[in-house]
Amino acid sequence: MSQNGIPSALKGKSAAISNNRSGLMADIKALFKGPVLIANVLPVFTGFWLALYFTSASFSDYLNVFLLTIIGSTLVMGGALVINNWYDVDIDTVMDRTKHRPTVTGHIPLKVVLTIGIVLTVLGFILLSFTRWEAVIYAFVGWFTYVILYTMWSKRRYTLNTVIGAVSGAVTPLIGWTAIEPGTHIVPIMLFLIIFVFQMPHTFAIAMKKCEEYRAAKVAMLPVVHGFEMTKRQMVVYIACLLPLPFYLGSLGLTFVVIATVMNLGWLIVSISGFFTKDDLKWAQINFLYSVNYITILFLMMIVVTLPIFK
Repeated sequence: MSQNGIPSALKGKSAAISNNRSGLMADIKALFKGPVLIANVLPVFTGFWLALYFTSASFSDYLNVFLLTIIGSTLVMGGALVINNWYDVDIDTVMDRTKHRPTVTGHIPLKVVLTIGIVLTVLGFILLSFTRWEAVIYAFVGWFTYVILYTMWSKRRYTLNTVIGAVSGAVTPLIGWTAIEPGTHIVPIMLFLIIFVFQMPHTFAIAMKKCEEYRAAKVAMLPVVHGFEMTKRQMVVYIACLLPLPFYLGSLGLTFVVIATVMNLGWLIVSISGFFTKDDLKWAQINFLYSVNYITILFLMMIVVTLPIFK
């Protein structure tokens, strides 16, 4: 008996239950790649929101479509990420940053992981089918590109894997937009291009940071195959390609165009400084942090400048 009257055995059991719960939550977060999944929800919402804005539609009138779109797309993306974990278990075993995943530790059996991925994918497509078929098509393009073309075909073979993987992330705002309207408007096209181009230097920065891990896992990332200098040059080119894109979104207002342009110029300056740095890994980390904040601020700003109070 402990001093406060609670039996030690019960306290130990309670602590074990608490640890099991926290361990389970950590496994679920790792299995679904929590930060990646959450990051992909924002562009879906932004695409949906802007479709409402440009069609002068009421959010309340489309609340049911909104729920179907967000939940459905999240399930599809979650399913793709889970299947990626199932397929990449051999790579994840080698790389330090992925050794904690439940597919590696064995906390969740691989058959269960695959079943979860398939079930989530199917449920997601079913929910999206109650919106518009164009949204389903873009969701399928994203899923197929990520699971089949990226994970199972190109990731281990070609440096082109980054380009292929970027397509799957870039369709997310198109899913949100086309749940309401056809995706032929200039705005969703520009959102696609922004995310596609952004993902290249963003992924290259990660690949530089984890270059030795990717090398050990025999993943054909650009820094592994062609070195840091080539990677830096490509990062500058892709970031420079972002410069004209905000000007095609002038319908969002001058404030958005100016802030987006300033952020693009800032990122370009950071990327060019890589040719003069003595610490490539530190520079890659700075680029990574800039890229994460860049895309988050940019898409949140698209929502803010189109709020009713700014109309």
